[in-house]
Amino acid sequence: MRWLVFGSYDVRRHPRVGVLVQGLRAAGDQVDEVNVPLALDTAARVAVLRQPWRLPLLVGKLARCWWLLAWRARPYRRRARPYRRWGRGGSTDGVDAVLVGYLGHFDVHLARWLFRRTPIVLDHLVSAAGTAADRGLAARGGVRDRLMRLIDVASLGRADLVVLDTVEQVAGLPEHNRDRAVVVPVGAGADWFAAGAGADQVGSGDGADRVAAGTGADRGGSGHGADRGRSGQGAGRLRVVFVGLFTPLHGTVTVGAALARLAADERIEVSMVGTGQDHPACRRAAAGNPRITWYDWIPAAELPAFVAGHHVSLGIFGTTAKALRVVPTKVFQGAAAGCAVVTSDTGPQRRALGDAALLVPPGDPEALAAVLRELADDPLRVAWLRRAARRRAVDRFAPATVVAPLRHRLAAGTRHPMPEPARPVPVTGDPDPVRGAGAHSTLPEGAAGVGLTGAVEGSRSDG
Repeated sequence: MRWLVFGSYDVRRHPRVGVLVQGLRAAGDQVDEVNVPLALDTAARVAVLRQPWRLPLLVGKLARCWWLLAWRARPYRRRARPYRRWGRGGSTDGVDAVLVGYLGHFDVHLARWLFRRTPIVLDHLVSAAGTAADRGLAARGGVRDRLMRLIDVASLGRADLVVLDTVEQVAGLPEHNRDRAVVVPVGAGADWFAAGAGADQVGSGDGADRVAAGTGADRGGSGHGADRGRSGQGAGRLRVVFVGLFTPLHGTVTVGAALARLAADERIEVSMVGTGQDHPACRRAAAGNPRITWYDWIPAAELPAFVAGHHVSLGIFGTTAKALRVVPTKVFQGAAAGCAVVTSDTGPQRRALGDAALLVPPGDPEALAAVLRELADDPLRVAWLRRAARRRAVDRFAPATVVAPLRHRLAAGTRHPMPEPARPVPVTGDPDPVRGAGAHSTLPEGAAGVGLTGAVEGSRSDG
């Protein structure tokens, strides 16, 4: 099967698209990309809602991207090849399907115009209305809310297949769109699995200290170095990391309040990576804890190793409707990197993680603080959780695994029949998720070899 991945997505900010590309290639499909990144991140797009005078800037940048996308897509439109599309006759385009990357609410219209007889797959990981509501920018039924819903409805109407990450997200679609939806978990990219596989080779002091020199790290006046080596415990401390955009979905005010409760516990040190809407409130809430290092950003290429140098990776703890519907990117990445995962107890996360993570009630700082204290008390439990998270990631979150439902659903309507995804089978050794072996494998006990003693830009997504 031949795919064209199309749009103004930026894989450095939103790694979801990169995971899909890796997975399709690992499954043996041919994948080409026509990509002109839009030089506006999610925060800048959301800012247009607060400051409508910014709209011409968005339109101008999008118009430039579209002109370049249309120009670069010409070869694919000219390669005529008869192909059957879902009951609508033959396709004259040179690809079997066009995948419009994450944040493609506008790009899908251009894709539909350019590839009129080819199946269009829209990665609808977040809705415009949902994002605006989650960030408190659009009251339900208000003008902004109606505008965002119109954008969502229009984009969904241009796609033949809509990709979402949880069944709860599918339930949030308009009823007439749900039969065209397929659930594809976010997963983690090959670099995160590589960072986790090499966990026991990372030397003491490697990672955070080297990165911090050029990232504006603020150690909160503690004077403590951010030793993230995985082969040593670093003064016996439990190392905890959070990476995110500090949106209400992430519940970082809850995280800050939990860290304040740990101010007197010298066994726990924390790295907080990122900036965003709730960043000032989070810092105020956590101000009494001297063992927090704050990073404004970390280069995308260095982020997996940085996270892998910690014992515990924090997920999300928000109480918004969106927070209860998703499994965030950072959970998949932290598990792939071999960290113990602590996140909120929601339906989607419980199904995704099972007993391979510790779950706490959303919005409960006392519960979060208590769990971190318990982990600091029990290195053996931390080691078990890290191995469990790594096994779960290799078995279920590798790129080749997460794309299987998409490939099967698309193939069901084409001339390329495809069997149902195979059940996992045991293998010896740590499989390579990049080549797809991890898609159907169970990591042997202890293969990750990790234990307690033992640019945010690159991870930015609303999940």
